[in-house]
Amino acid sequence: MSKKVAVLIIDHGSRKQNANDMLPEVARLVRQISSFAIVHYAHMELAEPTIQQGFDACVAEGAEEVIVHPYFLSPGRHSTSDIPRMVAEAAQKYPQVTFQVTEPLGLHPKIGEIILERIQNLRNSKI
Repeated sequence: MSKKVAVLIIDHGSRKQNANDMLPEVARLVRQISSFAIVHYAHMELAEPTIQQGFDACVAEGAEEVIVHPYFLSPGRHSTSDIPRMVAEAAQKYPQVTFQVTEPLGLHPKIGEIILERIQNLRNSKI
């Protein structure tokens, strides 16, 4: 029997609500296009749900493993150090639950495709 795996997507968090409102939509999209039944999101700081609340939500739905994705572009301090540390702290309540942290979005061919799509959309809107 395989483990029940959850995905937890974490961004920085903002004082501006409209910035925070995008992450639930990203989580919804990941849930729709993947086979993961448990997909939650959290903000590193400045907004809720916190990392602890997001991890708790994954476990409440039966997750035995949580795969964490830092929704950041670059492998800076937050995605390589702060988030792994904060997730480890959140996971301490659940010694039976394992977790892993992915790389951030970083340099990927699809990022270039998205940039070009945004440019094309801008140019099309000015026609």
